[in-house]
Amino acid sequence: MPRWLRFILPALAVMATATGLTVVSTPAYAATLTTVSSFGSNPGNLTMYSYRPDGLPANAPLVVAMHGCTQNATDYFGNAGWRKYADLWRFALVLPEQKSANNSSSCFNWFETGDTARGGGEALSVKQMVDYAATNYQVDRGRVYVTGLSAGAAMTAVMLATYPDVFAGGAIMAGLPYRCATSTTSAFGCMNPGVDKTPAAWGDLVRNAYSGYSGTRPRVSIWHGTSDTTVAPANATELRDQWTNVLGVSQTPTATSSLPGGTSLANYADKVKVYLVSGMTHATPVDPGSATEQCGTAGTYYKDTICSSYYQALDWGLNGGVVPPTGTPTASPTASPTPTQTPTTGPCVRASNYAHVTAGRAHQSGGYVYANGSNQAMGLYNVFTTHGLQQTGANYYVVADTAC
Repeated sequence: MPRWLRFILPALAVMATATGLTVVSTPAYAATLTTVSSFGSNPGNLTMYSYRPDGLPANAPLVVAMHGCTQNATDYFGNAGWRKYADLWRFALVLPEQKSANNSSSCFNWFETGDTARGGGEALSVKQMVDYAATNYQVDRGRVYVTGLSAGAAMTAVMLATYPDVFAGGAIMAGLPYRCATSTTSAFGCMNPGVDKTPAAWGDLVRNAYSGYSGTRPRVSIWHGTSDTTVAPANATELRDQWTNVLGVSQTPTATSSLPGGTSLANYADKVKVYLVSGMTHATPVDPGSATEQCGTAGTYYKDTICSSYYQALDWGLNGGVVPPTGTPTASPTASPTPTQTPTTGPCVRASNYAHVTAGRAHQSGGYVYANGSNQAMGLYNVFTTHGLQQTGANYYVVADTAC
């Protein structure tokens, strides 16, 4: 923003107060989704996009998010909800993008053996993106996570199998087991009706992806709609069998619970979690709204049910230990604890941006207002723009327009 504009904006706000002029609130985001032109040898011929929110600290977590067929990185970035939590809790995003030259439907080639083996193809390209982020953005290599929808979900399973030494966890949204298919023809049968194997047979496919690996393996979350006719829900069961076998836990859940949006959660010793969304078709679960636990935009492959990105961010500890606002359900009664601070929950207050700043709940910079702690953009510094702010920690506030 030009220096002259930084001084003009607060003055305009004061003038508006005096004259009764209405000033329209416009959120301010300096950070943008950026193309990275060179990140390695890129044997899979993918495009890399990255997003670093303002104020990204050193050793922040990294989430790799992969789009589905007919989608692209910009689409997934704008609608799946991950940007909201990257801004709120300060972690980086990497969004790989498929090229139509590689696949006419822009699907990641999760069924091509050359793209799903360690050390080559699209799998290596994604791993090189992580390496680039670790070197250039100084993200924490111990807190790298991967997620995706459909073909991106199947590619998530590929990354978890081939690079267990790179990822701490993964979330597979309407996806398929690793090496369920090894050709275009077999891919369709794998998607629907699905392929049935024993847990040990599925597990061997993962173990063979990095033969001899004996280190820690990533935790796995599986999300699926019960009315998905593109990738049959049976795949959620096969994924459960594959990853519980790999991680050495029983196929019987240790705990079950219910979440919003008709979602059931089965927890397998906190190593594998299966989220089934009742009545949802082939999609990433979202829940549009401004509350902390809401995210995303409803659309063809984004269904208004539950904000899966929010629950995954909590499960991976990306919130830095800040307890969600009062009334937000926890993901599981036996979820792994992640607190790193003792929060102080305060009242939910609705007021003008000017009043929030005056009361010490927010601060202003360049004529714009940001919530203390979360740094969520709240619009112009004036008495006309109003927001609800919920205190969720010591001098930590989040925008909660629907709650206040």
